[in-house]
Amino acid sequence: MGLLAACAGSPGAYPPAPISAATTDYNYVVGAGDTLNIIVWRNPELSMSVPVRPDGKVSTPLVDELVAQGKTSVEIARAVEKALSQLVRDPVVTVIVSGFVGPYSEQIRVVGEATRPQSLPYTKNMTVLDVMIAVGGLTDFADGNAASITRASDGDKRYSVRLKDLIKQGDISANVQMKPGDILIIPQGWF
Repeated sequence: MGLLAACAGSPGAYPPAPISAATTDYNYVVGAGDTLNIIVWRNPELSMSVPVRPDGKVSTPLVDELVAQGKTSVEIARAVEKALSQLVRDPVVTVIVSGFVGPYSEQIRVVGEATRPQSLPYTKNMTVLDVMIAVGGLTDFADGNAASITRASDGDKRYSVRLKDLIKQGDISANVQMKPGDILIIPQGWF
């Protein structure tokens, strides 16, 4: 009987994750791999879609080597306006992020017994259910109720999450909000 209890996992190994963890003032920060639509008003020849290179920079006509990583779309637009102002009269620039990857420090990482473990870009109000849908759910060998979240914003504190209750039994009280940089760890169960 004691062996069975030991193999069942220890869902109480960490404190439960807080249900609400949303960051209300969150602004998306551009990362390497994102795609930016840069629109220069009244200058269609300067408007284009550009990828953010692995070094975090973008290049556009008349603007070489502009750092985009770690900035918001508005900050990038003002930097492009400043660079173009030496060559174009009163440039008005809008930057729209169209392909999302985000900086590595803000990506949600899912490791262990997910169907498709991966990194996901963080989006505002993302929940653990959203993450589980994106990774295809749990494998047959997962111990979903022994899963945990390591939260970088709380000094790498670990919280327990009840994935099995959420996914298999529809217990919506087990659906917790994610924060940028969270790591979801899904261990393998013995039975």
